[in-house]
Amino acid sequence: MSVQPQPWPEPSPEIVAAVAAMYRGKREHPLPVMVRDQLGEWLSDEQFAGAYGVRGKPGWPPSRLALVTVFQKAENLTDRQAAEAVRTRIDWKYALGLGLADPGFDDSILSEFRTRVATGGLDQVVLDTLLERLAAEGLVSAGGAMRTDSTHVISAVRDVNRLELAGEAVRACLESLAVAAPHVVAHLLDDSWGKRYAARIDTWRMPAATTKKEELALAYGRDGHTLLKAVYAAAASDPDLAFLARLHQVEVLRVVLVQNYLTVADEQGREVIKRREAQVEGLPPGRSRITSPYDLDARWGVKRDTFWNGYKVHVTETCGTSGGSSDGPGADDDEAVAPPHLITNVETTDATVPDNQMTAPIHARLAERHLLPDEHLVDSGYPSAELLVTSQAEFGIALVTPMLADTSPQARAGAGFDRTAFAIDFGAQQATCPQGHASSSWNPVTQRGTETIVITFPKGTCGPCPVRAQCTTSASGRRQLTVHPREVHQAQIAARTIQSTKAFQARYALRAGVEGTIRQGVAVTGMRRARYRGLAKTQLEHTNAAVALNLIRLHAFWNGHPLDRTRTSHLARLELALVA
Repeated sequence: MSVQPQPWPEPSPEIVAAVAAMYRGKREHPLPVMVRDQLGEWLSDEQFAGAYGVRGKPGWPPSRLALVTVFQKAENLTDRQAAEAVRTRIDWKYALGLGLADPGFDDSILSEFRTRVATGGLDQVVLDTLLERLAAEGLVSAGGAMRTDSTHVISAVRDVNRLELAGEAVRACLESLAVAAPHVVAHLLDDSWGKRYAARIDTWRMPAATTKKEELALAYGRDGHTLLKAVYAAAASDPDLAFLARLHQVEVLRVVLVQNYLTVADEQGREVIKRREAQVEGLPPGRSRITSPYDLDARWGVKRDTFWNGYKVHVTETCGTSGGSSDGPGADDDEAVAPPHLITNVETTDATVPDNQMTAPIHARLAERHLLPDEHLVDSGYPSAELLVTSQAEFGIALVTPMLADTSPQARAGAGFDRTAFAIDFGAQQATCPQGHASSSWNPVTQRGTETIVITFPKGTCGPCPVRAQCTTSASGRRQLTVHPREVHQAQIAARTIQSTKAFQARYALRAGVEGTIRQGVAVTGMRRARYRGLAKTQLEHTNAAVALNLIRLHAFWNGHPLDRTRTSHLARLELALVA
């Protein structure tokens, strides 16, 4: 399929007349109509040409399919419902420039379009284009303040334990081979295979006894190895069957077996399949461990008391009222409407990636869009001592965030001498303890990829010290400090000092608004539950959700609705009205 770029047609006169008749007077135009009136043809087919070939039958214009996917997220519709809306709804036809009798397209086109965009690396095109258009109109700009927060995303596959995973990986491989080369597995099938893999592997169909479950786990491992040997043997003996070794589910089964089973030799030298035990042979780290044979990017994640299988999404938006000063089209002439808070970036990762690993990528993406803020408000999961310095040095961004507290025993207990009680002279490479004694060694080292300095005091000084019990409980009998390099250390101390002030707390209170944005994303677009499998499609889904939320907020702005507090009860509104 190819792309033949063409301009969007203007809404047909009969559609224009119908919209004008239905929404005359004080009735607000629906979102699709306002988007077409305010933004016009803001997407082009050329932007998506990289996802299509240069030959073949031209399909539905990709720029308008992109707009359909955004409207779909704005109303949380299925593909079938979105395709039906294109055929039947006047406001959608108005936005897309379709005639009243236009039949639209089959709903399967939307799935194919998402696959092309996701695999072509074009998931950010729609958001980039919208932000560029809004920046030209002064509704979003660099500088000011932005805020970021993350939330969990549940994958579009069911949760399985290790036993179910092993069995389902074998079953998925058998299903794939039954279509691609049924004769390869036909001779392997017997009554036991049919009984184990005829239906979906599910805990409800498994034996209750632990011994029986262990036997079943070993049976899954043996069957998986037998199946792989048959596939590799067939691929090696027949060139026409070489593709079997490259089948997706064959590779998935191989990885699942490697991660969960071992092949060992027994006392007679025979090959035996053994299940990996976490406490003995060990398991791969969570960031590498497959959790489902149908979504290889999903991972188990934990955040405080939330435990889930899937992804994590990071949402960044503008905050405050410094993004523009124009009035909304529906506002009174003497009443200025503050610009909406707009989402400027969305990043999706697997569930194991910690928040502080995403601070620098978020800044880099904002730099690409020329939307770097002066201040970035984040919670304590995003910063590190190093990021306080590098964010300012590389991007000119001041991180406004509470730093995690000192975790030393003295600091946790609130008694004794913690790190702040020591005077550190970076120039002389020496530290002085509260009793006035100098350190004996100063060693720059790298710990977990981070540059640090290990400072040690001599045993002869710490041993007879009368306050040693308040300073250290080390078995070696001497105090040891681990600090960051000078700039990082000073930035960390300054951040921990200022975060207890009322001025900082008032400034940082603005960050809480991003939680309302995530709540809106969950309520309107279903952001916390992935509809599609794989990280690429999930990232595309979240980007479309961000564009949809921006358009919903712009729709309110264009109609002259001012910014309002979220979750304001009727009683609170009444109190505010009485005060006014």
